[in-house]
Amino acid sequence: MSLISTEPPLVEPLSLADLKTHLRLETAEEDALLGDLIAAARGHLEAVTGLALISQGFRLSLDDWPAAKVIHLPRFPVQSIDGIRIFDAAGLAQPVPLAGMLLDSESRPARLVLARMPLPGQAINGIEIDFSAGFGMATEVPPELRRALLLHAALMYEFRGSVPVAMQPAAVPAGYERLISPWTRRAL
Repeated sequence: MSLISTEPPLVEPLSLADLKTHLRLETAEEDALLGDLIAAARGHLEAVTGLALISQGFRLSLDDWPAAKVIHLPRFPVQSIDGIRIFDAAGLAQPVPLAGMLLDSESRPARLVLARMPLPGQAINGIEIDFSAGFGMATEVPPELRRALLLHAALMYEFRGSVPVAMQPAAVPAGYERLISPWTRRAL
């Protein structure tokens, strides 16, 4: 199973103005850096929680259908299933009808059941499921997650001289884990 981003978010969950207000910055000298820090904070939060903060597209590739017939989608909240394809032995994509599909987008992870699951003809990545996930736009992101992003981007800004943006996050701020804990995946 692999998951790739097919359509990145059009905006970030924090605006440059939000972060500059939080940091009490008035100049535009470091706007590019601040934008990169916002993106790094979002990427980290999405990686540790399995969330998609802003609406974006994903492709889930599977080798075969799960034995239990229930497909778990690894990003939350799922908005829609945009298409499903299987690949035949020649490597040609064949669409799978979405009629009769059941999507439980309320559970986490979201669950998908198809009425018909034709066998793929290729042994590796023979099935692709395109879906959209995210809370919507920035104003729809829960406030505790926006606060965690602000704190994290501010801490990375403080580390800017000692840790390059490409190596961020170097750390998470105090209180970050408590803010995101209701949204963090738990495993037994």
